[in-house]
Amino acid sequence: MSLLVVVGFSAEAALLPPGTAVLNAAANPQKLAAALAELRPSAVLSFGIAGGLDPALRPGALLVARAVVAEARWPAHAGWSAALAAATGAAMVDMAGAERVIATPEEKAALHRDTGASAVDMETAVIARSGIPFAVLRAVADTADETLPPAAAEGLDEAGNPAPWRVMRALLRRPGDLPGVVRMGLRSQAALRALRAVAAQALRPPPG
Repeated sequence: MSLLVVVGFSAEAALLPPGTAVLNAAANPQKLAAALAELRPSAVLSFGIAGGLDPALRPGALLVARAVVAEARWPAHAGWSAALAAATGAAMVDMAGAERVIATPEEKAALHRDTGASAVDMETAVIARSGIPFAVLRAVADTADETLPPAAAEGLDEAGNPAPWRVMRALLRRPGDLPGVVRMGLRSQAALRALRAVAAQALRPPPG
């Protein structure tokens, strides 16, 4: 079975062993949908960081999705997801899919209320719409009560690689974003460390 790992940016891809078939979606849902239609892997693992919607979740909490919820609810591959949760110690939750960054506590609370999801990312709903069997392993970065500063959203280029010069320009326009950018950098590093610790277990082939 050909397994493709989908990530949102290059720091997530760097956690995976050499030779892993990985697609960096670069926070671009259209690019991801087109690539999946062209590649048609047998199974897809959505891997990376997520935004917390459940107030109980702290940075670095590992999550495996039962389903992803957007305009519909798509169940993840049940056997694969259960095995992934057992191997990594991740909690089984519903994930929300979004096409933009969910930045404020108010937006996060509304999405949590409307979907029942514990966290949100920008890749998994696109994967689910493709009809390809999927599983999800994510780690929480920003928590439900935190606001993502606008400057933090400019930290990646179009290829999903770090773009510190963009952040610096944004901070020159909005210097008040600096504490939030530093906080989000620390939160993201906690999430990436949690994922690095379980990356090998995450790549076990799907059962069946």
